[in-house]
Amino acid sequence: MVGLVIVSHSPKIAEGIRDLALQMTPAGIPLALVGGLSTGELGTNPEQVLEAINQVYSDDGVLILFDLGSAFMSAETAVEFLPEDKQERIYISGAALVEGAITAAVEISLGKPLEEINQSLESLNVGKIG
Repeated sequence: MVGLVIVSHSPKIAEGIRDLALQMTPAGIPLALVGGLSTGELGTNPEQVLEAINQVYSDDGVLILFDLGSAFMSAETAVEFLPEDKQERIYISGAALVEGAITAAVEISLGKPLEEINQSLESLNVGKIG
């Protein structure tokens, strides 16, 4: 089963997204959170992202969703610390964090492969309001 990593500068945001995602997938999925720094401050840290990836890693792959640009950079850096064969099984998505996490969680719970989940996330279209 594909693992999901949520990377946010805020532990409260990460926890809230986890709660929403798990509400949609009662059986549960491999899900790890990175919310804030280990000091309790807002921010992200590549070492924490790497730890989260390793918590949910399987040969099916890992999908990473993030909230801001520096969280993306932390995720990229974390992936670079992995062996090349594992790096090939990691996808960092630029999908909207909340909508992407819920969509990914549902598709992961259905046993879809990483490639199909990526396609679903790429096709998400949040239209203009008004």
